[in-house]
Amino acid sequence: MSDRTVVAALGHRALGTTLPEQKEATKASAKAIADLVEQGLKVVISHSNAPQVGMIHTAMNEFGKSHPNYTFAPMSVCSAMSQGYIGYDLQNSIRAELISRGIYKPVCTILTQVTIDPYDDAFAEPEKIIGRPLTKDEAEEEEKKGNFVTELEDGSYKRILAAPKPHSIVELDAVKVLLAADQVVIAGGGGGIPVMEQGIELKGASAVIEKDLLCGKLAELINADDLLILTSVEKVSLHMGTDKETFLETISVEDAKRYMAEGHFAPGSMLPKFEAGVSFVENGKDRRAIITDIPHAKAGYLGKTGTIIQ
Repeated sequence: MSDRTVVAALGHRALGTTLPEQKEATKASAKAIADLVEQGLKVVISHSNAPQVGMIHTAMNEFGKSHPNYTFAPMSVCSAMSQGYIGYDLQNSIRAELISRGIYKPVCTILTQVTIDPYDDAFAEPEKIIGRPLTKDEAEEEEKKGNFVTELEDGSYKRILAAPKPHSIVELDAVKVLLAADQVVIAGGGGGIPVMEQGIELKGASAVIEKDLLCGKLAELINADDLLILTSVEKVSLHMGTDKETFLETISVEDAKRYMAEGHFAPGSMLPKFEAGVSFVENGKDRRAIITDIPHAKAGYLGKTGTIIQ
């Protein structure tokens, strides 16, 4: 067993969108994770939940509209549900893949809460679109409740949520204990359930946390050696889709910061991956952040491909 720990962040392409797609997609993700386990690594996994939490939010609230005796599901509850059912498919797929390779190692999912600052500037500028399209009347009703909505190009409306920065992970000690017990741990799914501390209570917030930023925070707090962000490209490029396209291989933190400042990466997409990677590498010694896709997860970890910040 290696002493090295890796936090692997799975993007939404690693999970599919519908229930059947997710069951199949997690099998491919499981192979990538098993490759890391075979390297003797301690592995913590986090994942996206964007399509899943949107589906749950829509379903629960449509149900509430049709059945007045049931309450609407707050965003924090929808996030918790998504962690549970994604974790269910993911841990079972990883378990089966490990057993098929003769590896008998427990895999567990931790329902993870993440504290946020209720005064975070993000609450003044919500950006994450959620749920089904709304009519103008429905949008106005949402605004009366204090929620934010945005008008789409087709003239419909959708709710938008704030994406505050993660502060601390409530179940961090549980992650550390299970990792020390040589388990594969799934934690912080969907960026975690955003909560605010109110005395001894934790109150769910109507918000979402950027998954990549939470993965970086998790990797920092458990003092991981590597942050492996698995996305849709083998390598990140500058000037993508133009005749000036340049693929990034191994770069420094200073290079990464310069590219971010120059506006090369889209907010809500590649930018938070670089923000997470830079913060992780800066706040420790001998750390790497690797950005690549699922098929190249092992090669990326071994330094043979991907974009590496170190």
